[in-house]
Amino acid sequence: MSFEDALKELEAIVSRLESGDEPLDSAITLYERGSLLRQHCAERLDAAQARIEAIRLDADGRPAGTTPFAAG
Repeated sequence: MSFEDALKELEAIVSRLESGDEPLDSAITLYERGSLLRQHCAERLDAAQARIEAIRLDADGRPAGTTPFAAG
């Protein structure tokens, strides 16, 4: 699932929970799904940040290439 799709679904879940119209069982299920989506988004953002940080700079501070990023 892409970051954008996960974020869009998470926003819909938050909206439904904030409405207060969901029955308790449904709200719990939505909350659990939202928690998983939040974690997925956080992991995607962390991976993106690590890739950005892996860009090597030359002596003048300009990007000179990338260093392979090993997730984990």
